[in-house]
Amino acid sequence: MDFEDIRSFRDDEVTDALSRISQAPNFWRAVSYAMPDVPPDAMKEQLKRISTIDDFQKIIIYQCLHRLLTKVATSLNTKGITELPNKPTLFITNHRDIIIDSALLCKCLVDAGRQTTEIAIGDNLLIEPWIKDLVRINKSFIVKRGGGIREQLNNSMQLSAYIRHDICERGQNVWIAQREGRAKDSNDRTQESLLKMLALSGEGSLPKRLSELNICPVAISYEFDPCDYLKAMEMQQKRDIEGFKKSMADDLRSMGTGVLGVKGRIMYSTDGLINNEILEVEQQISDKKQQVTAIAQIIDKHIHRNYELYPINYVAYDLLKHSDAMSDHYSQDERQKATEYINAKLAMIDLPNRDEQFLRTKILEMYANPLINHLETTKQ
Repeated sequence: MDFEDIRSFRDDEVTDALSRISQAPNFWRAVSYAMPDVPPDAMKEQLKRISTIDDFQKIIIYQCLHRLLTKVATSLNTKGITELPNKPTLFITNHRDIIIDSALLCKCLVDAGRQTTEIAIGDNLLIEPWIKDLVRINKSFIVKRGGGIREQLNNSMQLSAYIRHDICERGQNVWIAQREGRAKDSNDRTQESLLKMLALSGEGSLPKRLSELNICPVAISYEFDPCDYLKAMEMQQKRDIEGFKKSMADDLRSMGTGVLGVKGRIMYSTDGLINNEILEVEQQISDKKQQVTAIAQIIDKHIHRNYELYPINYVAYDLLKHSDAMSDHYSQDERQKATEYINAKLAMIDLPNRDEQFLRTKILEMYANPLINHLETTKQ
């Protein structure tokens, strides 16, 4: 199958792509916005030294992430990454941030001595040609959105074949979110359509096709979500405005806030590949639709039980439930700080008809839902 219109770049395409990127004024505006302490001339000299994908990721992306984390995070830790078998893996994670989720996973993998991942990215985010060039240099491949039913099916078949080609033939790791778009309320659930897409390629039963991709669920836990107030605002807009859709400016705002906003402590946690559990589904369930549901639930179980939970999660739970059931997990000082944080984020929401109670509930749910799902999974 032809992958030319969606694949990531190869080493022999890097120089020309960087030349195009360097001529885009908005690229330099983005650099000055995201990295105001880096002189443009220094960045230009760095770009001249890059001739491979690996150069770009280690000289530019890794160093940018390292510099960024000193400003927006108090820590970045992992559980289980170093114990993973050394084989091409499909990392499926919950989805909090448009850009940072996959970027920080790649940093964690580099720190663990592993190769980075190819990254699935929706074409709705590629709003300028230089952005498309930039992400493809950074090992991203394109997920086509929209189109009619036939076009969507063809796109899904191409995407499925490319991911399998990446893992099974090129020996690449791949990252993809468990759902299209971020879970605005942090109630993370794997979309069954994702698994159906992945199973469009390959041979044999559905569980066999999925097991060949070496799926590894990873739980991403940010202490604070810098886009929490933007997500709450969007939820009220969708409630109040029929057919509401975010504008390009809204997407850019979310991307910038997600990258540059304070995240506190960060954890990437996994308990490994689920090949055996997927194959067991075939022995237990014969109906294909039920197989997909069961495998989605397996991925969710691994993500939910591997969340790292912070005081704000427990405080939000109690505030949402009007209880003190979780009070053993936080001090009064931590409760006060969490409450002040939530109030401050609510105050940042600028809407003409603010529904204060609705917005507060939505932000509380964002922080309480990981705990609710964790408790539900670990009691089973």
